[in-house]
Amino acid sequence: MSGGFDAGAPVRVRDAWPERFGTVHQRTPHYLRGREGRVLRRLGAFPNPEGLAFGAPAPVVPLYHVAFAASALWPDAAGDGDLLVEIYEHWLESTP
Repeated sequence: MSGGFDAGAPVRVRDAWPERFGTVHQRTPHYLRGREGRVLRRLGAFPNPEGLAFGAPAPVVPLYHVAFAASALWPDAAGDGDLLVEIYEHWLESTP
């Protein structure tokens, strides 16, 4: 993603399942895939752990703090809480 995401940007976690097609190292929780949240801040850029796990070349990828409404993830959760997750940019999409 060129340009990245600004604080407050609405985003969606890609609904991708690459582990279905072979052995891969996933860094994005399954329960967040396809879910919408908002960027709180960019944390910097780091080598992609999905490549590092196998000793493969690992491009440097921006990492973000993304907040998700807990009640949107789990219907029985309290309505006023957020879940804060660190997610790499290549797992995020802009939402309208």
